[in-house]
Amino acid sequence: MDDFVRNKLVEWGLSELVEKFKDEQIDAESLRVLDDREIDNLIPKAGPRVKFKNNLKLLKEEQNSNQETVNSVQQCEQEHEEAADVVQVLPSTSDTGKRKSDVQSNPSRLQSPAKQQRLSMPGFEESIILSDVKNTMTFVHARLNDQDKLSAFLKKKISDLEIDKRELVGVFGKTGAGKSSLINAIIKEKNLLPSGSVNACTSVMTKVEANTRSSKYEAEIEFITKEEWKDELWSFRQFLDNNENQEKEDDDDYRDAVEKLSALYREEWKEKSSENLMENKYFKEIPEFLQSRRKILRCESANELSAKFVKYTRSDSKQEEGNEGKKWFWPLVKCVTVRVPNKPLLQHVTLVDLPGNGDCNKSRDQMWKGIVGDCSTVWIVTDINRAAAEKEAWEILESVSSLIGNGGECRQIHFICTKSDLLDDSDDLSRADIHDRIVIRNLQAKDGVRKEFNKRSKIKKHFTDDSFKVFTVSSKEFLKGKHLSPEETEITKLQGFLQELNDCHSETVNYVSGAYGILSLIQGANSGGVDDKKGEVCEELERNMILQLANINKKTEETYTAFEKCLDDGVEKSKGSYGEKLKSFLYHGKKGGAFHGVLKCVVENGGIHKPKNGTLINLNMKLASCLTDSIDEEFRKTFPNDSECGAFNGVIKTFTLNTDPLIEKYKNAELQLRFLKTEEKKIKAKLNRIIREQKKKVYSSLTETIENIMEEGYKKAAEFRGEGMLYCMRETIKNHVHSKKDMFEQAKNTMLEKLHSLMRDILETLEETMKESFELSFKTDGSSLPDVSTELDMVKKRYHQLADLLTR
Repeated sequence: MDDFVRNKLVEWGLSELVEKFKDEQIDAESLRVLDDREIDNLIPKAGPRVKFKNNLKLLKEEQNSNQETVNSVQQCEQEHEEAADVVQVLPSTSDTGKRKSDVQSNPSRLQSPAKQQRLSMPGFEESIILSDVKNTMTFVHARLNDQDKLSAFLKKKISDLEIDKRELVGVFGKTGAGKSSLINAIIKEKNLLPSGSVNACTSVMTKVEANTRSSKYEAEIEFITKEEWKDELWSFRQFLDNNENQEKEDDDDYRDAVEKLSALYREEWKEKSSENLMENKYFKEIPEFLQSRRKILRCESANELSAKFVKYTRSDSKQEEGNEGKKWFWPLVKCVTVRVPNKPLLQHVTLVDLPGNGDCNKSRDQMWKGIVGDCSTVWIVTDINRAAAEKEAWEILESVSSLIGNGGECRQIHFICTKSDLLDDSDDLSRADIHDRIVIRNLQAKDGVRKEFNKRSKIKKHFTDDSFKVFTVSSKEFLKGKHLSPEETEITKLQGFLQELNDCHSETVNYVSGAYGILSLIQGANSGGVDDKKGEVCEELERNMILQLANINKKTEETYTAFEKCLDDGVEKSKGSYGEKLKSFLYHGKKGGAFHGVLKCVVENGGIHKPKNGTLINLNMKLASCLTDSIDEEFRKTFPNDSECGAFNGVIKTFTLNTDPLIEKYKNAELQLRFLKTEEKKIKAKLNRIIREQKKKVYSSLTETIENIMEEGYKKAAEFRGEGMLYCMRETIKNHVHSKKDMFEQAKNTMLEKLHSLMRDILETLEETMKESFELSFKTDGSSLPDVSTELDMVKKRYHQLADLLTR
């Protein structure tokens, strides 16, 4: 079994089959030729077998499509070359001379319009290069045996080339801000995401990305589990029964519970127990929910798909005729992924419509945190009329700032003011006056938003002025163009940004350069032309690596010392201020009032309360705030999201084995050294991925440690009922914190341990990977390797072709 098969099984949600496929020695080559009988024997259970067959079919279709595209382009090239040859032998008359000149100056005249269109599509040439090289490496992978260490090493390196990561753009904004219209306009799909007569629910995440596998519009619906919904039903029932005498009209949590129950059960929930509401009859339309499977919708048009998936994301705001008994399934949905065909703009980019506070459902909340932390850009969408003063928009940004900043990988925040074309009292104005007023109002709005950003110290701890941009957009004007040009609507600017984000994606560059390096090593090891210099080259490489590792170790130790000093200060401040922090939180409502209900929610949910509307309440973050404040500046400097120099003051970026001078010195070792040069780039990219993921865990460990230590106190406080409940909850929390005040020291130590572990992993991964690479390059017999000179020439040509393409 190879990594390609393992990765595919995990990607398809079939990781339980990994060991079985490993035992049966299923590799990439044999995977593609499995027949139904063999699949039936491998996977006896119907559920995973159906899922496997469907994914295998899609994989084959994708590969066939890629091969057809490659063949088409090669045919175009061949036709062009044949036509050029014909031109060369034409008689030298004035007519034919002119014809020859025309053809040489405009070779596309030799191609049909359809072929011209294919070759001029954005990203088309790049995708052809990638497809061509991938097919070549699949062929080489199949030719390598598993009999020796070097062949096994090379097969793994080829499988590792498949790594790909999409860029996520998180879109936040309250209902009615124009998020759906904005996304529809940007991707030029007017009717894809529903808006207008439907109300967005606050819990379902909606991803929008390109469909690279087929020409259909698709929606993949992921549900929460049956157990999670059962727990939610029980919580709703407990909440509603315990709050019968409270003011219900103004209670957001009450309205939220009723909204979810009514969406799925209409009025029936009022007369049923939570156990009754789990009966299968309520889920007949969505058997996938009961089977813990994802539901796939496929349609020919955006309109058709939108009409089908709306019930999984929203509720109708008007109960029109025929809608009285209609069910809305969004309370059961965790995420909907919408895939749109023919969208090069989204080839490597996913737009994610996100709720502002996360969710009380744990799995939905975990997914929300993961996606928010992975966003490289965040869009805050709000109505232009009150953009600078819009409380909810700024509250959303402040509440996620630490998750997307030091705790995430966000490089840019775009504050997007929508509906910029709407003006009051414009009926009596000329078209020119309306245009001028819109332009002036847009400039004023931008200025106001920037001034407000400068006042927000909580956000500015994580983001510089350069990473904050303001856009004033009008989706309506972009489509109709009555008063503004497309450029003035600024939709085109956001499209340009997404195109740059898409173009900067390095999947093709990484794959092609990696393939070039691997084939160089195979051919170099096969030729054996450097036998007498192997030891000498290895010694120089080892000396270079020791020096580079010592430099990295020095920089990381300096970082550790700086963090230790910051955290010591944070611990002292935490010890001196936690009493006041507790008091300000626990006595938020001195006479009790509705606060006992809020505090009850807080202790029942581990210190966190996520109201449907309003600011997130998180006592754990409040208690950890002095610790996080103490390291925020140092953390941003050490792990910058928006800097080219990279982590640890650029020490990873500057790591080098100095292969270029060695290539000049040892000409016979050029192929092996070229492989090491590409490996150096790959390992640095891998380390950057490791750092990007692990730094999130390092940062969040402060609050998580506090949360874990507070858990026991929350459980005790949650047990109180009836008269005196508020007093008992307050006293229990206070006493627990006083008895656990060493938790700030524990949080400090946990963070330092995670930081030290990250530093150790960096050094070990770098040393082990590079040492293995140059030892196998120069100290292993390559006589059993196949001749790949033809493949190397082709990939080398594609490598330089790609370099030229990217510099145009």
